Amino acid sequence: MANPPRRPTNPMAAAEAAFKPAKKPAAPVRETAAAPNVRELVSIRIDRAVLDYFQGDGPGWQDRINGALRAIVEKRIAAEDDRSDDIT
Repeated sequence: MANPPRRPTNPMAAAEAAFKPAKKPAAPVRETAAAPNVRELVSIRIDRAVLDYFQGDGPGWQDRINGALRAIVEKRIAAEDDRSDDIT
């Protein structure tokens, strides 16, 4: 048989094919933003007290949360750089 049929002729093979798990497509590779400092829409869970604190000053609370997180990241990066300078 040069060209076998697309459907199995064996009833057992047909039954196994019916219950064979479907292959999931591979997750797309996530690339980093092309431009620096581009904001990305995300969803995070924040404690109510933290949210109330940042929303207490009115509009711009998301920018204030971003600024607070950026300050922490920059502080940690600076601390890592200081540690790497001490090693060399």
